Amino acid sequence: MSEYRDIPDTLSELDWDSEISQESSYTILPEGEYPFSVASFERGYHNGSDKLPPCNKAILTIEIDGGKLGKSTVKHNLFISRRTEGILCEFFIAIGLKKHGEPLRMNWAAVPGAKGRCKVGIRTYNGNEYNEIKRFLEPAAAPAPAVGFAPPSFK
Repeated sequence: MSEYRDIPDTLSELDWDSEISQESSYTILPEGEYPFSVASFERGYHNGSDKLPPCNKAILTIEIDGGKLGKSTVKHNLFISRRTEGILCEFFIAIGLKKHGEPLRMNWAAVPGAKGRCKVGIRTYNGNEYNEIKRFLEPAAAPAPAVGFAPPSFK
């Protein structure tokens, strides 16, 4: 009996001469604002570049919900650096873990499953188009509670 018996068929290995039929389908959403959820998070390291010094990075897999248009999955890096602190704040505000004007100790354990809104763009690389996240957006302000108004009675 195989030790991999509990692995779903989608993760199983194929033989060199296996029959295949499931074609990939990748949805490119038009530019716009969409809700998202963080499917997963992993820790990584950026070795440095002309624009950014070496630093830790969060590699997020984000599922963008285009409604009737479909869903798009995007890999997005958040660089853990003072230079990118504003972008980190933007992300944590978008998922509701940070409030304006208040410091935040980043809680990465709370990131998987978090939801928010983002601005999506389209990037062309090597002749192929991909969705990318341009910005993380603040949550919509909660509507103000309705205040009852009773007109004065005239007797």
